[in-house]
Amino acid sequence: MSAAQQGPRSWRQVEQVASFTLIGCLLAFIGSRLFFAVWWPLHPLDFAISSVAVALLVGSFWFAMHRRGWRIAVIVFASATQLVPVVAREPKVLLPLLGALIPVGVLVGCLVALSKKGSGGRPHSGS
Repeated sequence: MSAAQQGPRSWRQVEQVASFTLIGCLLAFIGSRLFFAVWWPLHPLDFAISSVAVALLVGSFWFAMHRRGWRIAVIVFASATQLVPVVAREPKVLLPLLGALIPVGVLVGCLVALSKKGSGGRPHSGS
């Protein structure tokens, strides 16, 4: 069967795939940061919270498989473990991070709109 014959896919699946993709990216980033801590030592607090974040990211593939709130909580925690120490040490980094919130806000708005699109029954025709 072709994709047109299978019917529309659930927008919940779109959010789920986007969440797990983001979890995978965070896992790769934080994991590589911990791996390179062998050669370039991290601050002990950074190492501890990054290790907790990696454990939660790995575990989220099981315990947050069907719970959107838990996936979002894990993503927020893992992101915060990387951003908060950097901003605390170098406050001038805050301005570029605030500028980066604009595309992140657009992405979050699109994901929210997509997740609510399928809840009304029939999809809207047109644009």
